[in-house]
Amino acid sequence: MEIVIYIIAGLFLLLAAGLLLGYYRTHHPGLVLMASCYGTASVLSVMLMHWWPLVGGFVLAWMLRMMGLDPGPGSKER
Repeated sequence: MEIVIYIIAGLFLLLAAGLLLGYYRTHHPGLVLMASCYGTASVLSVMLMHWWPLVGGFVLAWMLRMMGLDPGPGSKER
């Protein structure tokens, strides 16, 4: 189970890095919040070696998306 947590946490870190790159290009504040959810969940799951921070981070990121903090596919670059 530990290797699965490491793999998913690594994917969450890659997703957080991609969202931060998207923030650099578009300056949409929702991307920073979503990246912090994914990054924090990844670090917590590796530190605690449990799966529940990953689920919590995923749920929080989707809640942010449902509140409209995701820029969507047609957002403009700055």
